[in-house]
Amino acid sequence: MSKHIVVGAGAVGEAVTRLLLDRGEDVSVISRSGSGPEEVRRIALDAGHTEALVAACAGADAIYNCANPPYHRWPIDWPPIAESLIAAAQSSGAVLATAGNLYPYGPVSAPMVEGLPDAATGTKGEVRAAMTRRAFEEHAAGRIRAVEVRASDYLGGMGVLSTVIVPALRNGRTAFFPADLDAPHSFTFVSDVARLLVTLTGEPDSWGRIWHVPSEPAVPIRELARRAADQMGQPSRLRALPYAALWAAGLVNPFARELRETQYQFRHPFVLDSAAAQQRFGLRPTPIDEAIAADLSRPTGP
Repeated sequence: MSKHIVVGAGAVGEAVTRLLLDRGEDVSVISRSGSGPEEVRRIALDAGHTEALVAACAGADAIYNCANPPYHRWPIDWPPIAESLIAAAQSSGAVLATAGNLYPYGPVSAPMVEGLPDAATGTKGEVRAAMTRRAFEEHAAGRIRAVEVRASDYLGGMGVLSTVIVPALRNGRTAFFPADLDAPHSFTFVSDVARLLVTLTGEPDSWGRIWHVPSEPAVPIRELARRAADQMGQPSRLRALPYAALWAAGLVNPFARELRETQYQFRHPFVLDSAAAQQRFGLRPTPIDEAIAADLSRPTGP
């Protein structure tokens, strides 16, 4: 039995934890709140506190970075967390498997494939790109073993569907979202993120690089909302929020203010190519309607 440390108790951390438990592994979950499934050791600590994290990860075989600092605090919270995770991986010898996103690529005009340069133009993308660069520098130097997966917007929690669309539809309201609602957009199911992360920790020849999480073909947000509404037995009420309205909302709402930076992801086609991981590991993405059903079964809200 291997010792696994999951840092973060959000939707991805929960999915990783459940998968490891199903495999009979020894699992501990680290989060600020000390939350997590009752079946695991739950450790309450700030992952940015290096000494505490190193101590908690002693003897680990794998460390999963599934942390999710508040959106508007990424430039503040991520750097110390990333450095602490590197220190913990170096001290324990554990594989550091990071759940990443597509922000580091910046604005794109074609499907995103592994090997695409990190060309972020916004603060949040630059923060994540710097984290990736640091981890792989340490990996190349032989001081840690690291691998990263990148996924698009989530289904199964913490995504557009669960935080914006479904709450509105359940209350009989129209959902408003700042996007071109008809532009193709990739979505990734959190359980597929977990499957790839756990798979990679046991594949040494996969380390030292980025892998894209198996994801279904891109669909417009309008289509995603319609499919969710159909499963709910409700009419689909969805309208595009103009950028000017988003900008105004950002004057008083920190989350809305941060969305200004990533509007390129929703105003144009935003497509993830995950063929490499599918072919290399034989993994297939969860059908999108199944992922939507799982999302609908979760509590809604931010």
